[in-house]
Amino acid sequence: MLSSSDAIAAGHAVRGTTSPNPPVGCALYDDAGRLITTGGTEPAGGAHAEIVALRAAGDQARGATAVVTLEPCNHTGRTGPCSHALAEAGVARVVYLTADPNPLAVGGAQYLREQGVEVEFRPTEVADLQPWLTALELERPHVTVKYAASLDGFTAAPDGTSQWITGATAREAVHVDRTKRDAIIIGTGTALADNPSLTARKLDGSLYGNQPRRVVVGTREVPEGNLTQLGYEQYSTLDEALRALYDTGARDVLVEGGAGLLTSVLEADLADRIQAYLAPMLMGGGNGVVMRPLAETLASMPRFALENVQQLGEDLLINLKRKQN
Repeated sequence: MLSSSDAIAAGHAVRGTTSPNPPVGCALYDDAGRLITTGGTEPAGGAHAEIVALRAAGDQARGATAVVTLEPCNHTGRTGPCSHALAEAGVARVVYLTADPNPLAVGGAQYLREQGVEVEFRPTEVADLQPWLTALELERPHVTVKYAASLDGFTAAPDGTSQWITGATAREAVHVDRTKRDAIIIGTGTALADNPSLTARKLDGSLYGNQPRRVVVGTREVPEGNLTQLGYEQYSTLDEALRALYDTGARDVLVEGGAGLLTSVLEADLADRIQAYLAPMLMGGGNGVVMRPLAETLASMPRFALENVQQLGEDLLINLKRKQN
């Protein structure tokens, strides 16, 4: 059985650059199972992953097996249908990991079979596609809530200081993660208190090539500072922000707080995932993650499903996702 890891890695490499299209990866193998090349979806208007891989493979694509993280599309939009391109290139077999739920693009697998191409559906949860799938289903961006806190749930000390709760390794992971998002959202409270830049930065302070959109929610005016120098979008309400972001192509957004905005997201049941960075410290007081109770009883409190736990230096990153009913 051919590995799916090359295609998944190709999709991961382009995550954060493809919206409103999904970050798809494609890997081509020869009849001996050797990797020929890979391709990832280009920015909107550019080639899809299959086309990128076929171009790189040239004549080697004939008789090859293609492993694709999403079912090849079967419609003409800004680009032609990938299912047709695969058949025309002489690809002998296509393995896809995720069925395409988009009614406009579905049908690629059936078309390939009709053209004599062997097709296999190998159901796999591809993490980098999940935000796009959620956004397509809900018609709003997928929302990840991110915060850094002490073990007892405080995001700042009683005097308001919050830099730095977590160590350098965790902060580096945050900046890499930002490169994979379409937008970062904060509230005006955080903008006024911290004057953040909301950029994705390397350890030496230089910027990564891919930067998320910077979004502020609230009606208070943001003074001159990092955000105003770099450019940002401001919306009065969270609903307005999410609607505008979705309408302009954003599918995967990160909410970084503060407590007022996080509380609003949780109360509105908009958190699809949570990234909780926990530092090995106890504060005993200070600013909490949320501003007020989210329910009256323990049984009614929102709960999330644990995805995994990562150790980042001395800190922990707990990844949670929405619990399925």
